[in-house]
Amino acid sequence: MITIEQLREKKHIHFIGIGGSGMFPIVQILHSQGYNITGSDNNETETLDAVRKMGIPVMLGQRAENVEGADLIVYTAAVLDDNPELVAARASGADVEERADMLGMLTRIFSNAICVTGTHGKTTCTSMITQIMLEANEDISCFIGGKLPAIGGSGRYGKSETFVCESCEFKDHFLKLSPDVAVILNVDADHLDYFGTLENVIASFRKFAKSATHELIINADDENTLRAVSGIEKPTVTFGFGENADYRPEIIGTKGVSTSFRLYDHGEDMGEFEINVPGKHNVLNAAAAAAAARNAGISYEAIKGGLAKFGGAVRRFQKLDEVKGITVVDDYAHHPAEIAMTLRAAKTLPFNKVWAVFQPFTYSRTQMLADDFAEALQIADKVVLTDIMGSREKNDNGVYTDMLAEKIPDCIWFRTDHELVDRQTAEQKEFNFSQCVDYIAEHAEAGDMVITMGCGDVYKAAKMLIKKLGG
Repeated sequence: MITIEQLREKKHIHFIGIGGSGMFPIVQILHSQGYNITGSDNNETETLDAVRKMGIPVMLGQRAENVEGADLIVYTAAVLDDNPELVAARASGADVEERADMLGMLTRIFSNAICVTGTHGKTTCTSMITQIMLEANEDISCFIGGKLPAIGGSGRYGKSETFVCESCEFKDHFLKLSPDVAVILNVDADHLDYFGTLENVIASFRKFAKSATHELIINADDENTLRAVSGIEKPTVTFGFGENADYRPEIIGTKGVSTSFRLYDHGEDMGEFEINVPGKHNVLNAAAAAAAARNAGISYEAIKGGLAKFGGAVRRFQKLDEVKGITVVDDYAHHPAEIAMTLRAAKTLPFNKVWAVFQPFTYSRTQMLADDFAEALQIADKVVLTDIMGSREKNDNGVYTDMLAEKIPDCIWFRTDHELVDRQTAEQKEFNFSQCVDYIAEHAEAGDMVITMGCGDVYKAAKMLIKKLGG
């Protein structure tokens, strides 16, 4: 791993997989510091458009010659070892770093790294803290796993010593970070292809908590979080709906997608707050964000103002359009618990029917959690499934959407030649999306909500639907 001093000597940094959600904010931060940035990716996305608008050259397709001239090459964990660009990078003599290592180094540049982790809610809570800090005119840096409209992207470099950083547990990447303050939202069974068991997940979160140099901010309502931090002797602040939480929200009411609540700070009523995202889980995220902001010395005036301006990060219960009375929403939910929370929040809103359009992500997660996915998706009135997005995995066990669809009564999906699915071509995915969109456009009615869910590219189906409906 290169040092901070070595990074300062670099001139040309190349990113393999520059359009990844974990790469883009690092690109934004380093670009703002004057580095010559280039990158490559396999598929056109909105993120690549945003990268190009920054004046950064992007090569579509990953080839050995793309790394020529770079003195530092950064790649994502989704890039396989036999990727020709990564092979060339390692043979080039230049420094080669995995994305998580680069992020870890960035956390060591700042003296107040606020690292937000949890199986669910990381992006939303990190975005809320960022919005609050900006409301307080703090010139912070941040790394967010989704796009926040207030910063025009997912990364920002500021001149203060505060760095708000989303911290992902995938393959223990968060253990490469150096948090000063660790915010733990929840701990659940996910990424079991790597961790194997929930106990191993909890053990990793415990290591993360121990690595915090200053303070822990934890969810007092979450049993697994409490197990993870049990016995760790560090200053600790709690948030939660329980009476004993240091920061305790009390929901007052809802109106549309907005939720109002009172917030108690160590028993003192701090007044009424409002967030423009639905669901009890988002109130809890707001309480965690308030606790982190107060810990950093931010006023309640700024906390209220920042939360009121927060309308959700991109792909977090994001309303895309309303066409012919049909509301189209997109959400990043890709774990059964996230799907359940998102759909429960949707069901509290005044829609006739809620359509869940889900793109399963990775074969291993789909196989391991199939029963949980089926249970969560049935909260919706209608369920439509796309083909599985394999991403970094090969389909060694022959896992297909069929096995999940058969567990959900009246589920809509379209049988596809399994060999075509395994190829994961852009053309095959677009065809599958169009099948789903055609069905929804024909059967959804005014007053319905259609919500696309998944951490892959299912948002493309949402945009196809809007176009199909005439938006």
